[in-house]
Amino acid sequence: MPGLETEGQETENSADAFEELVAAVRSCRACAGVLSAEPRPVIQIAPSARLLIASQAPGSRVHASGIPFADPSGDRLRAWMEMPAETFYDESRVAILPVGFCYPGRARGGDAPPRRECARLWRNDLLAHLPGLELTLLVGAYAQSSVLGPGPMTERVRGFQKFLPRYFPLPHPSWRSGLWIARNPWFEAEVLPALRRRLRDILG
Repeated sequence: MPGLETEGQETENSADAFEELVAAVRSCRACAGVLSAEPRPVIQIAPSARLLIASQAPGSRVHASGIPFADPSGDRLRAWMEMPAETFYDESRVAILPVGFCYPGRARGGDAPPRRECARLWRNDLLAHLPGLELTLLVGAYAQSSVLGPGPMTERVRGFQKFLPRYFPLPHPSWRSGLWIARNPWFEAEVLPALRRRLRDILG
């Protein structure tokens, strides 16, 4: 039937376009000469993903491995989510797109802020290939600002319900988050149980 044949061709063309886009992202060198290390974009994505983790930028360990959140911050985030690594790294279910795709290098007191070029060059095109997306975790202040605009991270995390069902703000899971959690015990008592329920609803 001509209609089915056309639909199949459109699906094939969309898949080809997605693969070409991801290949272009992985080979991006827009920040070469600006970054302290060689560009190495680190993302995880498939059109079938239902959860998006919008994070900050890869750290030095992730830059070395090429695997997103393959560091203590990732261990902490997965513990918050109560999500095993095999689910977390299942790109057919979970996409990971940081604000900056490459390790930004060091600045005073920690890693430098994520570069802005990635969002301008790639982010909207990548998001257009996630038609089944149900929830985006905004992990850290940079991710929240990139989507929601400037604002206080702590207030957004505590008022997470106003951003549902589309977004769920979280602090960045660096080692510093332990100090933040100690000052804000409501995070473990109220926010994490709600996060885990929402993830179960989406991913099972």
